[in-house]
Amino acid sequence: MRPILLAFALAVLAWLLVVGDLVRRHRPVWHWYLVGYPVTACRVLATWRKAAVLNDLAVSQRPPRGLLGDLVVKGDPLRPAAPRISFPRATRMGLTVAVRLHAGQTPATYMKAADALVHAWKVHAVRVTSPERGLVLLTAIATDPLERPGLATAPAELLSVLIGVLESGGAWVMNLRLVPHWLIAGATRSGKSTLLARLITQLVTQPVALVGIDCKGGMELGLFDGRLSALATCRREAVAVLSALVVDMQDRMSACRSAGVRSIWELPDKLRPVPVVVIVDEIAELYLSDGTRESKAEAEQCSTLLLRLAQLGAALGIHLVVAGQRVGSDLGPGVTALRAQLGGRICHRVNDPGTAEMALGDLNKDAVAVAQSITAQERGVAVCTGPDGGWSRARSHLTPTEEAVAITRKYAATTPELPAIDRTLAALEGDEKS
Repeated sequence: MRPILLAFALAVLAWLLVVGDLVRRHRPVWHWYLVGYPVTACRVLATWRKAAVLNDLAVSQRPPRGLLGDLVVKGDPLRPAAPRISFPRATRMGLTVAVRLHAGQTPATYMKAADALVHAWKVHAVRVTSPERGLVLLTAIATDPLERPGLATAPAELLSVLIGVLESGGAWVMNLRLVPHWLIAGATRSGKSTLLARLITQLVTQPVALVGIDCKGGMELGLFDGRLSALATCRREAVAVLSALVVDMQDRMSACRSAGVRSIWELPDKLRPVPVVVIVDEIAELYLSDGTRESKAEAEQCSTLLLRLAQLGAALGIHLVVAGQRVGSDLGPGVTALRAQLGGRICHRVNDPGTAEMALGDLNKDAVAVAQSITAQERGVAVCTGPDGGWSRARSHLTPTEEAVAITRKYAATTPELPAIDRTLAALEGDEKS
């Protein structure tokens, strides 16, 4: 009888292991809630005091008697007291622990101990935030969702784009209504083109005008020309397009002033002009000069026009998405002013620390170090800023070129017209022929 029971128990155990492996691979969230979270929560509670003591998070309490200055002459031995923590709370693919700080402690101490907590709790990463004074929130991420990002879901909204997935497992959304202008930095083959393709394929389905500026002869954005309201392939054309957008922006100002409103979003639907998203690929091509007077004048014009659009365009429905390998003061004096207006930041793998510092340093120092740790094998992985001022690692959804081109062709008939830009480009073409 016993051999039969033993064989039955082994069969049940093997069946559970097989089912568990299938659930882990095909339903990782279910597996986390059923198996991963309980085990990790117990590990957090069991190791917290030892981890706090070894990483200087615990504070020694003085004994009630027997002190002569700082010398213990008699009394109970000093016993470090670990900070109080809440019970681990489950999230989609991780857990959070709230820690009450001892007097005199700061979140910086916990940031230094984050790597030690990763090993103690056997998780992928631990992020440290401070939602209020005297409190630290430790967010443990069980596995790296960026290895198999798939595609998260997000509600469809105008000028809101689902880019990919965050390290926390949530949706990576670029909301231009919330953060009107964005900067995308990264080295060659780091994932910028993939991100721009994903951005365009999400915007073509919306009633939005897309204007492309690609001074590399249109090699990147020219693939989506069928859905672009305008495309500039050289700096001379870029000056013409940007000038026409500034004129259009002034017309929008007049419409808002006549209606007594401060934004086009307060206008009635019939009077509201179409939103415009200007996508600039490789910003350096607009600022670099060969030393001639004409080249310097064009660079200065581009700098001035882009800065005007960034400063005034948000309330008027004109948004900038600027991409480049390096966006720093070495390109010219106007780049720093423009960068200050680009509130949304995305930094892919970079070749030098200065580029990461330029993209993220004025917003969050910790994000700079994380951006520098992205490897060449992690194409599409980036550090992005959030609307709350925080940051996160994220990965854009891979959109093949053929798929992106097919989507733009499908919606080519819905391309909004921008008469001011069409007239400007037509006049420019006539001047070139003459």
